[in-house]
Amino acid sequence: MRKIFSILILTLSITTGFGQNELTEKADKLYDGYQYVDAIEAYLELVNDRKANGYVYKQLGDSYYNIYNTKEASKWYAKAVKSKQDAETYYRYAQILKSEGNYEASKKQMDKFSELKPDDQRAKAYLANPDYVPQLADKDKSFTVEKCKISDSKESDFGAVLSNDNILYFVSTRKETSKEDKGTKTPYLDIFSSKRNDNGSLSRPQEVKELNTAYHDGPITISSDGKTMFFSRDGHSEKSYKKIKKNSVKLAQQGIYKATLVNGRWENIEALPINSTEYTVTHPSISHDGKTLYFASNMPGGIGDTDIWKISVNGNSYGQPENMGPKVNSAGKEGFPFSSKNNILYFSSNGKQGYGGLDVFKLDLNTDNEAENLGNGINTNHDDFSFSMNDTKKVGYFSSNRDGADNLFIATPICKLDITTLVTDSKTNNIIPGAEVILSDVQNNKIATQSSDDKGQTAFQVGCEVDYFITVSKEGYDSKSIPVSASQKTEISISAALSPLDEIITETEVKLNNIYFEFNKSNITPQGALELDKLVSIMNTHATMEILVRSHTDTQGSQDYNLKLSERRAQATMQYLISKGISKDRLTAKGMGSSEPKIDCKSNCTEEEDAKNRRSEFLIVKK
Repeated sequence: MRKIFSILILTLSITTGFGQNELTEKADKLYDGYQYVDAIEAYLELVNDRKANGYVYKQLGDSYYNIYNTKEASKWYAKAVKSKQDAETYYRYAQILKSEGNYEASKKQMDKFSELKPDDQRAKAYLANPDYVPQLADKDKSFTVEKCKISDSKESDFGAVLSNDNILYFVSTRKETSKEDKGTKTPYLDIFSSKRNDNGSLSRPQEVKELNTAYHDGPITISSDGKTMFFSRDGHSEKSYKKIKKNSVKLAQQGIYKATLVNGRWENIEALPINSTEYTVTHPSISHDGKTLYFASNMPGGIGDTDIWKISVNGNSYGQPENMGPKVNSAGKEGFPFSSKNNILYFSSNGKQGYGGLDVFKLDLNTDNEAENLGNGINTNHDDFSFSMNDTKKVGYFSSNRDGADNLFIATPICKLDITTLVTDSKTNNIIPGAEVILSDVQNNKIATQSSDDKGQTAFQVGCEVDYFITVSKEGYDSKSIPVSASQKTEISISAALSPLDEIITETEVKLNNIYFEFNKSNITPQGALELDKLVSIMNTHATMEILVRSHTDTQGSQDYNLKLSERRAQATMQYLISKGISKDRLTAKGMGSSEPKIDCKSNCTEEEDAKNRRSEFLIVKK
């Protein structure tokens, strides 16, 4: 049976190949002659006669691809890849899908391309970073979140703070000793540390033994220079407690203590004067400049159960506690303050509107704004708390019991940039509503498209760590492409003054920006299509205008090769214009090769001079 099946496959393959050559001969000849519009008509006849197969669909896709009709190219490539195709077809389809913003589908096609041609540089670049296409920032999400691998799934880990010398401190109930709170039958908290490596991984946690006692120790905060630590500690260890004779209980409160780093060990431990046997003082956080210590307490004069407070710090002198007020505190519980380098105060609350349980909030101490919820990802309907941020390392840590126990999580900030564009007429300075504004990445992948509103404006929100292009076009105007460089700014305003198209028409030619082609290729690129659309608009306005397309190459390569390459490019340019409705009777195309360089530098041309010689000219034969 297997042998007969193989023979049937072979026979079918031979028959299909003969039929394909016979049926597509006319269309293939047109395609090979770069007559893509006519080739499309010939291939479509086969489709209409139900004589099409994967080869015909692929050729239709390629034809539309070469004249940059992405919508139709996508349609036919989708049909083509239902049968096995060559690697380049999958690659082209992937590019089309990306131009449509369909990144997940594009990745699937790139997977197939990379599988067929793993040594291709395009495949290598893709496999090294398959998610390079920047996405519009999720407005409900400020961080990407992942579980920290050093978390103990059964024990409680929280209070993580990363020092500037890459030491992560946190507190945990993981049982390095047999210490246990007799009242709760749970282990006492100890302070641990872990070394953070350059790749973000963490070493196995170790006890900071000189800080740990037989009772609760931590959480901690550390100064920006890494030499001073403030930490919480149970009063029992200092014999600071109240005796309740009735119940034979020694009632201790949490207090805050200071330690300094001496030869790699934390020494000179001393209590702060704000500690008391009447109330708790805990969860310390020192400001970046070392002048303010934030903490949580249920001391008298608060708003709710526990509040966030602050005191001034000047060496070993401390000011009076000040309540942070209703912007931070509520009638519920507030705790775990953290003051960042950028003067942002993060804290947790179960008294403010949130997702449920404890939520993490932030307050910009540089403004008069209200505190805001950190949003989806950080906060859940469980307890999410103890958030810290190292702005220098651009990484944060927090804890959550969303998986059952209090575990550590890593929070990586999503950098957001608001780009606003104002579109105006360069002659009159009047605003231009209804202009198309396209946001693209540096690989020409379209990310988003908007139309300018009645004020001539558009607004995009994107990630801020990559480069972009803003392309603005409007019928009757010369389009404009504006680069947007990677920036740590939160806002960028762009002014796009468009020139009326009549300004680019001279007595002898229509002056367009260069029509770029990929190296050694002749298909129209997105930038080229944008320029040629201007010519389409001009020729629609000037109904009798006739154009000679002349394509030039640089002086690299042989004259014969350059002549053929320039002819293919001139033909592809003309075919694009025909596909946009311009009559072929109004167009002629001629490849000039390197015979008429703009800069006669011969074989010693610089890259800049070569670029100027690679050009297309649009000469007016008849106005």
